[in-house]
Amino acid sequence: MSVQPASTDAVRLVESGHRLSRARRFADAESCFREALDLDPGRAIAYSNLGWTRQMQGDPSSAESLYRQALALEPELRIARRNLAKLLVDLGRDEEAFPLFRAELDAGADGLGWMQGLVNVALGARDLTLAGRYAAIVARLRWGTGLNPPGQVDRSPSYPPSIPKLRHDVEQFRYLQRTGVLGGELAPVIESYERLIAHMAPQGPETRQPLDSDESRAIGHAYNRLLHVRDTPRVARALSNSWDAAEVESKYLDTAPGVVYVDDFLSPEALDGLRRFCLESTVWSGSRYAHGRLGAFFQDGFNCPLLLQIGEELREALPRVIGDRYPLRQLWGFKCGPDLPADATTHADFAAVNVNFWITPDEANLDPESGGLVVYDVDAPLSWDFDTYNGRTDVIKPYLKRQHSHSMNIPYRANRAVIFNSDLFHASAGVAFRPGYENLRVNITMLYGDREDEVHHREVHQPDPVSESGGLVPPWRSAAFRHTRGTRP
Repeated sequence: MSVQPASTDAVRLVESGHRLSRARRFADAESCFREALDLDPGRAIAYSNLGWTRQMQGDPSSAESLYRQALALEPELRIARRNLAKLLVDLGRDEEAFPLFRAELDAGADGLGWMQGLVNVALGARDLTLAGRYAAIVARLRWGTGLNPPGQVDRSPSYPPSIPKLRHDVEQFRYLQRTGVLGGELAPVIESYERLIAHMAPQGPETRQPLDSDESRAIGHAYNRLLHVRDTPRVARALSNSWDAAEVESKYLDTAPGVVYVDDFLSPEALDGLRRFCLESTVWSGSRYAHGRLGAFFQDGFNCPLLLQIGEELREALPRVIGDRYPLRQLWGFKCGPDLPADATTHADFAAVNVNFWITPDEANLDPESGGLVVYDVDAPLSWDFDTYNGRTDVIKPYLKRQHSHSMNIPYRANRAVIFNSDLFHASAGVAFRPGYENLRVNITMLYGDREDEVHHREVHQPDPVSESGGLVPPWRSAAFRHTRGTRP
C-alpha cells in the first residue's frame, strides 16, 4: 500500500522538528510538530515531541497533556511514557509517576538501566533530593513493599540466601516487633526463616544455597522486601559544630596521601535518627559478602532525607576537598559482627574522596584499639579495572608488599568519620563486637567524584614493575604514617 502524501509530509516535518529540538530551537521545532499534526492528527510521536518542546519552553501543563495524548494513541510509546514519568516527578507527583515507571520496567531489559541512569544524572547535577526520589522509586520497583500474601513470590532472590543474612533478618523482625514498629504479621515469617536456617545449619555457619520452590513459597513473600523503611527527615543541622572543617581540609590537602579523621562527626539529632533508620529499615539486601557482612545501597532503599542532608552538608563544609568539584556518586551502609577477621576486605573504591563513618555505640565494641579502618599509603594503579582493585585480594596484597606499603590504623569510635583519598587501599580492621542485633557494627560510606579525576594527591601514585611498564620507584613515605603505624591516632 502506498504512503499518502500527507503522511509523508508529516514524517518529514517530525524529522525536521526533531533536528531543531536537538539544536534547542524549540519554538521552531514546535511549529514543525504542530504542522505535522495538522496533516496527520493520529501521529503519536508528534504529540510526544510537541510535549517536549512545550516542556522545554516552561509549559509543563501543556507538556503533560500532550504526552497523555500520545500515549492514548500509542500506549507502548516509550519515549512519551518516559517523558511523562520524569515530568510528574519534577512536579512532585511521584505516586502518579510510579505506574509509568512500573510499565517501563516491565517493557524491556533496558528499563531498569534507564531508571538507574536518572539517579546518576541527578547525582551528577548535585540534586540529591531528586536523586533520592528517583532512587526510592527504583528500590520500590526492584524489591517491593510490604508483605505479599503467603506463598506469593514476585521473584527469586538474586543471590542465594546465607545463614548470616537469614539470622540478621530474624533478629531485625524481632526488634521491629519489640519496638512496636511491626506486629504479629511477622510471626509466621520468623517461623519460616527459622525452619530454613535449621535446614541449612548442618552444612556450616556461612552456608548459602538457592531456594527450592517450597522454600521460595515459605519466605519469598517477605525476603528482601521493603517491609519497613523508617521515615527519617532532615534535622536542623546534620554535621556537628564541634569540629573545624577548615582544619580538616588543611590536614587532608597538605599531608599526602590524604587521610584525616573527625570525632563527633554528626550532631546528636542526626546520629540518633541515623541509628534508628539503620536499625528499623529492612534495606539490608546485599548478602554476597564473606564473613556475614551485609550491605545496603542507595538504589536498594538505603535512602532517606537525613542521609541526603549529610551528603549536602559535607559538600558545603569541605569546599576545597569536595565542593563543586566532586559530586556524590554513591552511598551505602554495611553491617558486620560480632566478628570480622583483620584485613579481610582490602580494596580501593572508584571515587576521588571517601567519607566513612560509624554509628554503633562504643559500648558494643570489645576492642577499643581495633574495629575501625586500616588505610595504606599506596593507591590503586589507574590501569587496574574495578574488579581487580575492589576485590582481588590475591592481586592487591602482593602489590602492597612490592610497594613496601605502610598502614594507618584508625580505631573504631562511634560518630567518628574518616575522610580519605578513595584510591588508597583500605580495609576494615579486626572486629570484635558484643553479640546482639543492636550491637552490629554499622559503617556508612559516601563516595564523591571519580578516581581518575582526583587532583589532590596524584603524587602518591607509583608504577608497579610487575603490572605496569616503568622502573621501580621507591614509594612515598608519610611521617604521619610512620608515627601512627600500629598505634592509636
